[in-house]
Amino acid sequence: MDRMKNLLEQIKNRLDELNKAERKVAEVILSDAQQATRYSIAALAQAAKVSEPTVNRFCRSFGAAGYPAFKIQLAQSLASGAAYVSRAVEADDGPEAYTRKIFGSTIASLDSACQAIDPQAISHAVDLMIQARQIHFFGLGASSSVALDAQHKFFRFNLPVTAHSDVLMQRMLASVAHTGDLFVIISYTGRTRELVEAATMARDNGASVLGLTAAGSPLAKVCTLSLDIPLPEDTDIYMPMTSRIIQLTVLDALAAGVTLRRGVDFQPHLRKIKESLMATRYPAEEN
Repeated sequence: MDRMKNLLEQIKNRLDELNKAERKVAEVILSDAQQATRYSIAALAQAAKVSEPTVNRFCRSFGAAGYPAFKIQLAQSLASGAAYVSRAVEADDGPEAYTRKIFGSTIASLDSACQAIDPQAISHAVDLMIQARQIHFFGLGASSSVALDAQHKFFRFNLPVTAHSDVLMQRMLASVAHTGDLFVIISYTGRTRELVEAATMARDNGASVLGLTAAGSPLAKVCTLSLDIPLPEDTDIYMPMTSRIIQLTVLDALAAGVTLRRGVDFQPHLRKIKESLMATRYPAEEN
């Protein structure tokens, strides 16, 4: 991930690591990053109620040589769209404010995920899907709808595909897994015990397991391959929003990869499925 482009996200993620004085500086910047780019070091120190040396220490802790260099990085972060990473919806926000914040946060989170994800890992994941004799998508809670969407996409590739959000069915399928089966486990946090146990069971029985989850999580550690997905929101506190969009977009990338890997000879099959829906739709109205 590009350090300069994601400075705001880094500040937000490191809030708990900062000492009390440096955290005050971080909070002033996150509350209005645009305004922070216009502050002198004295003005920022005054707004945060800290000393100027504290501001300099804060800037150096994020890799900047000093405050002027830090302001340049901050401006670049704003230009990249990362500003909305830190803009949570407030209780007094009106429709225009919360709508723009939600859209802005989602755009910024997708941009961050795009920069973070490894194209080689995507290619390896496509290999696993191409080689699979059948694919099972597992998800719980908010990720269960993502698993169902994946089933809707991937059945088109002429493979047996299922989606399951029931933990008992997930355990039963994992217990009879075989070499050639692929289990795609979708979990934002990667800390759900039942999914980690199902993934472990499937691997022990010879299946491949692909995780769409957080880097370094318990689930990521037991998967054959994990596509590391950043954590732009705290789902222990807030209802999940951007996490599902990121998961769906990663699955779209995988579906595109499988389509391209299958080649042009597979296009008539996809066209046949698409054309089968034409009779179910009213014709578009002409103006």
